[in-house]
Parts: sequence; structure tokens; C-alpha cells
Amino acid sequence: MVLSMDNATLDKLIWALIYAGLFIAGLGIWFMEQHLAVGWTMCLAGAGAVSAGAVLIWVRSRRS
Repeated sequence: MVLSMDNATLDKLIWALIYAGLFIAGLGIWFMEQHLAVGWTMCLAGAGAVSAGAVLIWVRSRRS
């Protein structure tokens, strides 16, 4: 089964990943003062979400 998604839904997913990733990374930076390992984990998770959003921007640009 191929996941078929229209461009409007893909745009919403892209921006949700980017904004949520930035928020989680920001919380991770703040949380590093309390617990270093959890802060780094949150930063990496946020960076992963932002990266996924960036890759989806590239995918969206390649759609015809």
C-alpha cells in the first residue's frame, strides 16, 4: 500500500515537524541544566524532527 498524500497535507506535516522539532530542541537546551542526558536526548530528537521536515521540503519540491 502506497501512502498517497496531497500537497496541502504534506505542507502541514512539514511545518508541524519543523516547529515541533525546534520547540523540543529548545526545551532540550533548557533541560540540560537539570539533567544532561535527557537534555541531549531531547535536542537530538528535535534535530531529527527538523531534519525530517527539511527532507520533506525537498520531497515536496520534486513532486510533479
